Amino acid sequence: MSDEHQHTTDEVVERDDAFDRSSDEDTYYEGGRRRKKRGVSGCLAVLVAVAVLVGGFYLAVTRGVDWVSDQFSSAEDYPGPGRGSVTFEVQEGDTTAEMGRNLKADGVVASVQSFLDAAAAEPDAAGIQVGFYGMKKEMAAEDALEVLLDPANQVKATVTVPEGMRVEDVVELLGQETDFGAAKWRRALTQDIGLPDYAEGNPEGYLFPATYEIGPKDKPKDVLTAMVDRWRQAAEDAGLEEAAAELGKTPAELMIIASLIEAEGRGDDMPKISRVIFNRLDGPGDKGGTNGLLQIDASVNYGLDQELGVALTTEQLQQDTPYNTYTRPGLPPTPIEAPGDAAIAAAANPEEGDWYYYVTVNLKTGETKFAETYDEFLTYKDEFTEYCTTSDAC
Repeated sequence: MSDEHQHTTDEVVERDDAFDRSSDEDTYYEGGRRRKKRGVSGCLAVLVAVAVLVGGFYLAVTRGVDWVSDQFSSAEDYPGPGRGSVTFEVQEGDTTAEMGRNLKADGVVASVQSFLDAAAAEPDAAGIQVGFYGMKKEMAAEDALEVLLDPANQVKATVTVPEGMRVEDVVELLGQETDFGAAKWRRALTQDIGLPDYAEGNPEGYLFPATYEIGPKDKPKDVLTAMVDRWRQAAEDAGLEEAAAELGKTPAELMIIASLIEAEGRGDDMPKISRVIFNRLDGPGDKGGTNGLLQIDASVNYGLDQELGVALTTEQLQQDTPYNTYTRPGLPPTPIEAPGDAAIAAAANPEEGDWYYYVTVNLKTGETKFAETYDEFLTYKDEFTEYCTTSDAC
């Protein structure tokens, strides 16, 4: 065998060996670089991976379709009419969707969408008022919406505090008209209810007379704070603090005057009674003035812890207390009752006049006559005495 043939034979063997090794190592050469062969096991792995991806995609799509179906298919709804009772609150700023979510959370409606569908079909749905509503569990969404659209369905206690009540009377009234006893209202008075600094912690005169709606979550402190807030509104409307500076009084003094006006007058007479009080406090005595004595019976009664309208005996008029305006000149130390809008406005805006006296000559109509002198006052007093001889009102 020639050398050339031997060399060729050796190359063939080497190439065969190389081929065999490449088969063993599962590689081959292409373009001068070593490449991994893609055998059956490699293809199988790819197919498994694809299957997993496809399966995951299928599950995701399926769940997505289910979610979309839940949103856009016919919403679940209760047939109604419902059972039990639920107190549901609509808060300030609640959207229709938020109401729906809260209704569902409280077990009132079956789904948020059923409530949204009912609201979409109702033109007045945007008019739902803030408050608490008496509802049932498992109501039809349309029925639930109907309840919310009617403010008469709100759950609340309504308490009317009339003008001229002392704090003691207000507490008793609130104790009778609410689920909280008078003792709880008294304890609440010791808390911060927003009184002005010049009240010096005394709520007398500052629990404003008005009608208040008390919701299920309201506590005594909340209601009393609302009463003081309402007083503050009346004071601002009357320009109480500005008027006090112009009249040479403090805001606290004007509130005392307002309480006296509330006790003594009514309607259009209030600004005149206000002027009488100012004249008695500040005016000279040369027109038969009272030398600074206000001589107001209601204040005397307050000091004696009696009903403010009780007729006083001579002995009681002489009994000296800080509130006896017959024995002590000037204003009593605090308001004696809660004045309303008209009395506060009258204290801040007394009518111009030189009156020092007034007499109600007809108790049924409330007709009141004002006098500048003591002699004129005696004439009106005789008129009242004659009225009492022919009337059962005295």
